Amino acid sequence: MSTQETLDTTWDAPHPAHPVDGTVVVPASKSLTNRYLLLAALADGPSRISNALASRDSDLMIGALRALGTGIETIDAPDGTLELRITPMDLEAEMGQVDIDCGLAGTVMRFVPPLAALARGSFTFDGDPHARLRPMAPVLTALSDLGVPVTEHGAPGLLPATVNGTGTLPGGRIVLDASGSSQFISALMLVAARTVHGMEIVAAPGRIASPDHIEMTVQTLRELGVVITRPDERSWKVEPGKISAFERTMEPDLSNAGPFLGAAMVTGGTVRIPHWPGVTTQVGDQWRSILSRMGARVEHLDDGTLQLTGPQEISGIDYADASELAPTLAAICALATGPSRLTGIAHLRGHETDRLAALVTELNNLGGRVTELDDGLLIEPAPLHGGSFETYADHRMATAGAIIGLAVPGVKVVDIATTAKTMPDFPTLWTTLAASGKASR
Repeated sequence: MSTQETLDTTWDAPHPAHPVDGTVVVPASKSLTNRYLLLAALADGPSRISNALASRDSDLMIGALRALGTGIETIDAPDGTLELRITPMDLEAEMGQVDIDCGLAGTVMRFVPPLAALARGSFTFDGDPHARLRPMAPVLTALSDLGVPVTEHGAPGLLPATVNGTGTLPGGRIVLDASGSSQFISALMLVAARTVHGMEIVAAPGRIASPDHIEMTVQTLRELGVVITRPDERSWKVEPGKISAFERTMEPDLSNAGPFLGAAMVTGGTVRIPHWPGVTTQVGDQWRSILSRMGARVEHLDDGTLQLTGPQEISGIDYADASELAPTLAAICALATGPSRLTGIAHLRGHETDRLAALVTELNNLGGRVTELDDGLLIEPAPLHGGSFETYADHRMATAGAIIGLAVPGVKVVDIATTAKTMPDFPTLWTTLAASGKASR
């Protein structure tokens, strides 16, 4: 059996004899890479992205943008990183009928349809089987409300769907439900400056999911000269205008740094993450405060490296709005000495899989005591044992299983290869870190 076939079935999670002690260079941020890629397609000149993420999600975004007429050249930089040179799409070009593969990438299936509405052609969006279960209604409805012809080919509010672009969008005021994903707001915000009149985007009554990701979109747009104001705490007004061409170097993906920091937590070891930004819009920067509260010693060194040393015993935590950090955090909490309550994450039911149900099922199958709440999880201490850990084609479930395996012998992660969605080298990075331990600290 080939290595890839092995990774696609079950993977014996490393279980080191000693605390880990290593340095991990984390790949670039998916959230930033894909936002900048889309904005480069609409910019007023050629752009360049250095240290871009090379992963399935970024490849899908590149493929989608190329299908819309964006020129994207990929270059292997001398330092081993990926550089992208982007020529904006021609909004006057007639594209005809185009099929766009979204895979399981939320940034592609939510961000690209509004961009397609600015192009000229008929654009059909579809993806992996799980993609047909991820909520799309707020984006598709918003486009229809803006006068864009949208045809849904399957269940209402889900993929597959076709967007018929006419080369222009009038803009205006739009109200949408953002309780299922912050990406619905970001999707419209990313193209709003290129509409005729700009847009006022209003979140419908109810909770706004992952507001930190909306702030990332706002700050990214402002960096490129887009004027955005806040009429109130639930709305964003984007003025029409140019999006400036740019050159940017991508930050490491701080959410993907979480599992490696978790390795230090659950083994009582030390992990160093180079190039941790001092100021960032990434939600993963919350790891510093979260893990400190759970007993870690966290230092941001002078050279920009984040160094974390895990505690002898992990404290439980009450935490709200963990967002995409929740699967990693839940795995760490399952190994804590006290109970934890993770709330404000009901929207995770609409991610790559129903993450709340998946975490309950898989952690409890290993002996855990995890209860699903209306908007989160209650995780109580319990002795865990080995067994299979299903991943449901979800990269963050796969890394959660790997974390448990560091502390519990005999854990087998099903389809570890799904980590290629944002971190293709995860199995190698993880195995190397697991082998880095020392007999004494």
